[in-house]
Amino acid sequence: MYETHYHRASSVAEAAAMFAKGAESKYLAGGQTLIPVMKQRLASPSDVIDLGKIKELIGIEASGDAVTIKAATTHYDVAANGTVQKAISALAYLASLIGDPAVRHRGTIGGSLANNDPAADYPAAVLALGATIKTNKRSIAADDFFKGLFATALEDAEIITAVSFPIRRRRAMPNSRIRPRALRWRVCSSLRPNRTTSASP
Repeated sequence: MYETHYHRASSVAEAAAMFAKGAESKYLAGGQTLIPVMKQRLASPSDVIDLGKIKELIGIEASGDAVTIKAATTHYDVAANGTVQKAISALAYLASLIGDPAVRHRGTIGGSLANNDPAADYPAAVLALGATIKTNKRSIAADDFFKGLFATALEDAEIITAVSFPIRRRRAMPNSRIRPRALRWRVCSSLRPNRTTSASP
């Protein structure tokens, strides 16, 4: 067994400060990857910093030429957002197909990009749409962000804060999408108390 300290940050600055204090810290967004791998003992962070309740990381904004999706916005909110549906319908459609309802209501766009799982949907989308990944330190073009399997240009303690998608007049909708089998991670578990019995004298 190992000890992990859980922290819930209230701001990006606070999260970065908490990260720096830990011996081997990890950020937690939706938890769709980190929690399962911790259960399997494939990761054992000293500190887990939860970004999910930071208000400045949640929401979708539109300007004249771009739609900006903040990093802790869930897949469900991307799919259901009227602005995204109108301006970048292919992105809303993609988000509606990610995982299952439990995944879509917990998983986040920032967490997906930071993890860069080759089976994920968003990395290919941000590349195809010419998006820019914004962090608490800089802006990174999608072409420069992905470095390999599970590898990105993010530095230690760097936090994705938003993804900006340029709005274009025409966008191709995918004709079809292969729906892979779900990984079948458990979404809930229960504990049954031990029952002690003794023989009659």
